[in-house]
Amino acid sequence: MENSDLAAQAVRPSVAAAAPVLSSVVPNTGPSAGSSTVTLNGSSFTGATAVNFGTNLALSYTVDTAAKITAVTPPGTGAVPVTVRSPGGTSNAVTYTYAATPTLTTVSPNQGAASGGTTVTLTGTGMTGATAVTFGSNAATTYTVNSATQITAVAPAGTGAVPVTVTAPGGTSNTVIYTYVAAPVLSALSPAQGPTDAGAGITLTGSALTTTGTVSFGATPAAFTVLSDTTVVALAPAGPGGPVSVNVTTAGGISNSRTYTRVSPPAI
Repeated sequence: MENSDLAAQAVRPSVAAAAPVLSSVVPNTGPSAGSSTVTLNGSSFTGATAVNFGTNLALSYTVDTAAKITAVTPPGTGAVPVTVRSPGGTSNAVTYTYAATPTLTTVSPNQGAASGGTTVTLTGTGMTGATAVTFGSNAATTYTVNSATQITAVAPAGTGAVPVTVTAPGGTSNTVIYTYVAAPVLSALSPAQGPTDAGAGITLTGSALTTTGTVSFGATPAAFTVLSDTTVVALAPAGPGGPVSVNVTTAGGISNSRTYTRVSPPAI
């Protein structure tokens, strides 16, 4: 090589590495506790030396390609700028938002039918953007996020007492307990007949009667007292002579019916 070629090489300027460009962070919201995996999209990521979430370094990151980095978020609060640093410089910033962990305070009503279908209201905080509502290991049949503090959900089928949780961008909430109640069963009425006027005492026996909320003689509600899970006493309301269907409604649903017969007084 001639001396002139060597001299030309010596003065030839080196090509500077391009500065990284960040176009998006996916997802762009996550829990304040950190440890969420996110994807950074952009360009010129090769040789990246740092990924920052605000003033905090990513817990870890992998440069998958020049256009993609997979990173694990550090703990944080609020909205923070995400940047990538490489030999070419520091990228522009894209916002990542730390969401508070959702909390649950109540589920109302806190019990319902084992067959599911009960509409409940969940109250708490941090529920905006909720992605799941679970009753034990079962997802809610449907749910609607009314606000950051309220969700309306339909309970799935289940048994026993189960923990209810809400999962949102900020993580999974604490639990509140929801109890499934077996459907009520009526086995007998005693006596099974009485007068047409009001006030006759009737003993209803069966099972799962503890949460009885209504005792009905046909379409007419009766006054009643729950004595135990198997016994309810009621005062028959007035009605025309003849048979009438009697049932009870509990948190577990509506029971089968038993027949009570009103006997008209003898005509004079």
